[in-house]
Amino acid sequence: MALLGVTAVVAATLNVGSTAAQADPTPTPTTTYTSGHARFEVLSPTLIRTEYSADGTFTDDATFNAIGRGGFAPTTSTGEEKDGWFVVTTPKATLKYEIGSGKFTESNLVLSEDAGTEPITAAPWAGKNAPTCDVGSRCEAEGLLLTGNAVQTNHKDYTGTGFVGGFEATNASVSFTATVASEGDYDIATRYANSQGGDGKNETRTLSVSADGGASVALSLPQTANWDTWSTVRTSLHLTAGEHVIRIVRSATDSGDVNMDNVAVLGKDVTYPDPVAAGATPCAFGTVCEAEKGTLAGGATPATDHNGYSGSSFVAGLDTNASDTLHLTGVPADGSYVLQLRYAKGSSGSRPVSIEVGAADATSASLPSTGGWDEWRTVDVPVTLTAGANDVAIQCPTADSCGVNVDTVAFTATGAPTLTPHVPLGGYRRSIDDVGSATITNPGLLYRDGWYLLDDTASALYDATTRTVTQRPSHDGKAYQDGYVFAYGHDYQQGLQDLSTLTGPAKLLPRWAYGTWYSEYYDRTSADFESIVKRFRSEGVPLDTLVVDTDFKTPNQWNGWEIDPAKFPDPKAFFAWAHAQGLRTSLNLHPSIEKSDPQFDKAQEIAKGKLQPGSCGGGAKDCYVFDFGDADQLKAYLALHDDMQAAGNDLWWMDWCCDGSTMSLPGVTGDAWVNQAYADYTAKTVDRGFAFSRAYGTLEAGGYGNITPTATGPWADKRTTLHFTGDTTSNWNTLAYEVGYTPGESVATGMPSISHDIGGHTGGLQEPGSEKNSTKLPDDLYARWVQFGTFQPIDRLHSNHSDRLPWQYGTAANASANKFLNLRENLVPYTYTLAQQARATGAPITRPLYLQYPDAAEAYDNAAGEYLYGPDVLVAPVTKAGEGSVDTQVWFPPGNSWTDWFTGKTYAGGTTQTVTTGLDTMPVFVKSGGIVTTRTNNVANDQQNPLDQVTVSAAEGADGSYSLYEDDGTTTDSTQSATTAIDYSEKADRHTLAIAAAKGSYTGQVAQRSWTAKFTNAAKKPATVSVDGVALATKAWSYDAATRTVTVSLPARPTSKATTVSYTTNAAPTAAAVVARTAVGVPVTIRLAGADSDRDRLTYTHSSPKHGTVTGSGATLRYTSARTFVGTDRFSYTVTDPSGSKATNTVTVKVGRQQPTLSVKAKVRSGRSAVLTARVHLRGGVSAGSAAVTATQGKKVLARGHLRKGVVTLTLRKLARGKHAVVVAVAAGKVTSAARQKVTFRIR
Repeated sequence: MALLGVTAVVAATLNVGSTAAQADPTPTPTTTYTSGHARFEVLSPTLIRTEYSADGTFTDDATFNAIGRGGFAPTTSTGEEKDGWFVVTTPKATLKYEIGSGKFTESNLVLSEDAGTEPITAAPWAGKNAPTCDVGSRCEAEGLLLTGNAVQTNHKDYTGTGFVGGFEATNASVSFTATVASEGDYDIATRYANSQGGDGKNETRTLSVSADGGASVALSLPQTANWDTWSTVRTSLHLTAGEHVIRIVRSATDSGDVNMDNVAVLGKDVTYPDPVAAGATPCAFGTVCEAEKGTLAGGATPATDHNGYSGSSFVAGLDTNASDTLHLTGVPADGSYVLQLRYAKGSSGSRPVSIEVGAADATSASLPSTGGWDEWRTVDVPVTLTAGANDVAIQCPTADSCGVNVDTVAFTATGAPTLTPHVPLGGYRRSIDDVGSATITNPGLLYRDGWYLLDDTASALYDATTRTVTQRPSHDGKAYQDGYVFAYGHDYQQGLQDLSTLTGPAKLLPRWAYGTWYSEYYDRTSADFESIVKRFRSEGVPLDTLVVDTDFKTPNQWNGWEIDPAKFPDPKAFFAWAHAQGLRTSLNLHPSIEKSDPQFDKAQEIAKGKLQPGSCGGGAKDCYVFDFGDADQLKAYLALHDDMQAAGNDLWWMDWCCDGSTMSLPGVTGDAWVNQAYADYTAKTVDRGFAFSRAYGTLEAGGYGNITPTATGPWADKRTTLHFTGDTTSNWNTLAYEVGYTPGESVATGMPSISHDIGGHTGGLQEPGSEKNSTKLPDDLYARWVQFGTFQPIDRLHSNHSDRLPWQYGTAANASANKFLNLRENLVPYTYTLAQQARATGAPITRPLYLQYPDAAEAYDNAAGEYLYGPDVLVAPVTKAGEGSVDTQVWFPPGNSWTDWFTGKTYAGGTTQTVTTGLDTMPVFVKSGGIVTTRTNNVANDQQNPLDQVTVSAAEGADGSYSLYEDDGTTTDSTQSATTAIDYSEKADRHTLAIAAAKGSYTGQVAQRSWTAKFTNAAKKPATVSVDGVALATKAWSYDAATRTVTVSLPARPTSKATTVSYTTNAAPTAAAVVARTAVGVPVTIRLAGADSDRDRLTYTHSSPKHGTVTGSGATLRYTSARTFVGTDRFSYTVTDPSGSKATNTVTVKVGRQQPTLSVKAKVRSGRSAVLTARVHLRGGVSAGSAAVTATQGKKVLARGHLRKGVVTLTLRKLARGKHAVVVAVAAGKVTSAARQKVTFRIR
């Protein structure tokens, strides 16, 4: 082995500031390894940059995505040659490259890492290269390398498994590799459809064709009869002998908007080839295989219309006679094995599928419902296999459809652990307009098997300080790849941290943005808004941000660029009034302009005459649109805001939903580029300026409600943007979808700041509203949506002419909305802290369950219906109708208990339980040890109310810690901030909340604060409560037995000093069992065994025994049995402490026979006789009765008799002369023992 090509590289560290990424003056050295034309840069134990350059030119500059490459801490790694491979090893991953094998492929670059306890082997660059299309063959477009396009199946008569739909955005392309034997002119041909496009036009369209990045030729695609009618066209391209990457692309000058079914590279005059059925891809034993790679027959087909599948698609259509046949290889021996089948079944009940191996009889397996078509489950199906290769068919055994979709298969030994497929976790969309039950998302960073390749090849070079984009070198058309291999395993948080460092941290919005927002698409005037805000105040509803929707504009309400004086006579006065109310304002804009607009000529002049006619929404005519990729046009667009900004507006809500503006600048994500410009522009007047808009793509890439990803990905928007998710439908389906979508988008993109229309935008469930031409939601839907918004990153009430104000609803819904909007405002300290953590660590505000519980299968199964709000708060919003009590199934993560925020009821972790709520509550729970900070009292807004009263709530059951983050809410200087460490601990019966002194300072920091400590899940009322060791009077704290909450409110105290609040509970006394022994009639002293760890003075009570009497008091009693009782007697005793806590136990008295004392007197008489008088002595009035008495000498009985009143006289006759020793024995009585006494006398 030899260490090769090790180079210490110092890269500039780029940290995104409030609006700009600044170069770090002390960049961190990173280790790079080179092997031929491949270079590997170890950034962290879980992140390795992989770069291949056929011409040997590598890139060290930052790109539009990767601005923070120099910001990683040093890490240990090795790089060495071993058995023909170059091996890079970090503490968490191993990456192997086959030496001299050229550009990265699925076979020459191998990653090894662990997903939990499962070893994972992966090919990071699989599917990233242009696939081979042999000259003369028809190649299905959906199997080629797609950029900015998507596979679709919504039209008829395509071949293969689908077609490529789109070419809707500039740079959308299809690429493939072709090798020609000799130099010459070849036809690049395609089968396509071209009907009316998204721009409303029905015309001949164009695309461009090039080889190896060289000069392009035009491809003209005439109209077809409709989208179900396909035709072929071809264009000539000169190729040299050898391998070429052919790219069919919509360039900036092309019209695109066509669908592509397949392509071919043909010699001149060669007929377009017929389709060829694809064979099954071998499935190796012991590996996860994609079901769509099998041989599909009888209607089984690949599909992509659901989320959560692995690979390129899943198999649908398993109807009667349909089948999916897998070609299995490498079975070690004949025998019994297991087929691990991953499937989804959204309908209820179970359905069978059959498994047929070769010619053997089929076996059947019953597959139960998975609960939804986006919810997948893996089952083990026993199969019998032969050694070597087997053909295994999955098919439908009944006349009915199997009703299942199949994603992956794996053949393993019986009892083997379930293998993890490469399944995306979460996902993102540019918007969720028209969201439905089958809404598709794009995968992002996180995958369940713990790895991801961020392909940054398409990203341009970028100077974050100057906002300068430079296109990457062309490399003379030779192969170049640049990608980042994330190998986080099940440490998903580490993946997010790496993403944050690499692509720049998320934007920390001004603190006011985390309060409450109100906007409504309704034509209002400044007077209307002043009246509404006054009502907010009188109703006690908080408001921080007031959004004015599109109707404020003139001359056109959609895309006018002046404020209508008829509605806003004095814009400056209006904005000044809003600011005086503690509000920030936002105006809604659309990126187009009418030629008749008074601002048009100025805009066209700044754009240097480059604005072009285009489509726009809102009924405007004679529209012009902007190319945001052109610096002059972008400058002209922003200049249109100047007058309104000068009047005092704070924020711009740019809704690029419907206007034909474009983005021609390659190497950047269009939305991210515009959003960066907006953030910079807003920062001129608002500290910590940000964009408020759609994200991750462009309108061109898929149109309204699109999901089509861009080549440069969704990575840059989080640095600048609050993501507006679009015009959602107002129904229960949308609300339910948003529950899982927000955390899923966050972990897919790193974006923490996501804003839904709370209540939805339009359509859906509507009833007559309270204003002219307005509607309203059903009361329950409105209340539940407001509840949901309380625990979202941004809480923005919005609608399209539909009531969203609490007082516009019925009594219960009004009260609920008022309560939860105030709760949202009170949560700002907690939410703002989470937002700062998102910037610092990459962990989002809303977190999917699996982020914190990656090894619990239930965390993945329940991700659509519940999430974590920070690390300690579990939220399971109600998403079904009901104005009364509604049941919600909640899974409680293991390892902790969870206490209901509203009722105080505590649930055990690792369980699923039914939680019932009315409109006044919702399922929200705090983890044991969790700490949440809130405002103590309701306030009208955040800006005008210093945080001088804070409630710290700690859920008991485990220790926990938290750090409250504070600054002035707008500063861009991170040193102007403070943190307050808060710890909760419990030991025995002592519960302590320790609030440290504030660390750090900032302008405007409160010097005095009234803390309120709340201990929830408190099973007992405190015995004592103390602050800083000083006991408080009982009236200084309270205990709510119903919610099991201890509340301690303190007067104002310096934030520069620590505060410790603790309480002890009364330790209940204990009572140990007591056992005593005595004889009948003999009193016995009993000492009771009560104890109290608090050393409380105890009182004693006792019951009466059945067979005796008890006297005495306190802990010392005296027991005397009845005269005639022998046996075990019992009675109980109870100890009570001053708090009324009691403990009871039993006193057991074992009463035996009394041992009598026997006295004997002998009196000698004449005639050699003697009289013995025996007397029995007993205590307590106990009698031996008429017990038998004998006098014996040796073995000879001399006399017998019976006691009478305790005395017996025995006469002994004919005794020999001399000394006699006689034993007198009294037999045992009912309650007495036997007794013996020896007496001696002499007969003379």
